[in-house]
Amino acid sequence: MSRDDRGMNDVTDDDVVTVAARKSLVPSIAVLIVLIAACVLIELCLTLGDAGAFGIPRLRAWAYENGGFWPGLLEDWKPNYPNQPILMFVSYGFLHSGPAHLIMNMVGLYFLGRAVIERVGPWRLCLLYALALVGGAGGFGLLADSLRPMVGASGALFGLAGALLAWNYVDRFAFDKRLWPVARVVIVLVAINVVQWWAMNGQLAWEAHLGGFVSGWVVALLLDPRSQPIA
Repeated sequence: MSRDDRGMNDVTDDDVVTVAARKSLVPSIAVLIVLIAACVLIELCLTLGDAGAFGIPRLRAWAYENGGFWPGLLEDWKPNYPNQPILMFVSYGFLHSGPAHLIMNMVGLYFLGRAVIERVGPWRLCLLYALALVGGAGGFGLLADSLRPMVGASGALFGLAGALLAWNYVDRFAFDKRLWPVARVVIVLVAINVVQWWAMNGQLAWEAHLGGFVSGWVVALLLDPRSQPIA
């Protein structure tokens, strides 16, 4: 008998829990959708600006100049406006280098964000995402030797990945599970960065990925240090 052929008396407690979990997740991912929508709207405006839709020359360059992360502003560069050296630790994450860069990051944000929400809820996702953004910028500022601005949400995405791996590590350690799956994912992430760095002629902001990953790992253990059974 299929699930659809059962009567009301055949509905199990597991079915009720599953339906309730799905309903509770719908409003939870609203925060995630807002984050994605903000990035999409900004990139849409910049792309239309590139096509001359607004009649504003250099719109994308202006956005990068004022919202990108500039390591020089941590030294002796003069900012364009007050508090730019502080605000750029967050603003860079809402800018992207083009539609392809945006789509790749937003797909990652959706799936990683959903997994984080299922573990700690939407508001802790926001806190984790914000701190991973800052951590990614901090990693770039400390390690990068670049005169170009850094843009993109990938530092925060690596923070979400770091958080999920941290929780998986805690869960596996607590219940005597093999830790190799966690190490394997870390190795894959390192390999992806090496390949992308080579393919992009050294223009990959791996420093932001590293800073975001470490920040996400540490923040995750502060937000939810408790272990959960692994299915």
